[in-house]
Amino acid sequence: MSNLLPRVVGDIMTREVVTLYEEDNLERIEEGMKRYRFRHLPVMDDGKLVGLITHRDVLRAQASSLETGGAQKTKWISESVFVRDIMQQNVTTATAEMSLSDAGELMLKGKLGCLPVVDDKGGLCGIITEADFVKLAVRLLGAV
Repeated sequence: MSNLLPRVVGDIMTREVVTLYEEDNLERIEEGMKRYRFRHLPVMDDGKLVGLITHRDVLRAQASSLETGGAQKTKWISESVFVRDIMQQNVTTATAEMSLSDAGELMLKGKLGCLPVVDDKGGLCGIITEADFVKLAVRLLGAV
């Protein structure tokens, strides 16, 4: 990010994004999300964004740890359930040229934790998250 005041999504988005495929099962996804501190993973098919899976989606698909045999059920689910089965399909997106205020408003109104950033062909360019806005706020407040 340059010293200029960021104005568009492309100025603060994360460009290197870990993605999933619809055919991936849930095994190791939660572990990876915890280890790398990801809460949102775009789902790709043939180079295009087709969905989004969140940490909350993964947790919702697991058996309760309070349930008898919960750990075994969760293991079975993680091997048998696929990303396509639990992903969000109608994903709200942004473009790199979208203003930060418009992106922030979309996230606030939709109660969204992220916006995948796509090009005009549906290809993934990056992702903008709540954390990106917090980093920007800290940067701007530090400049005061």
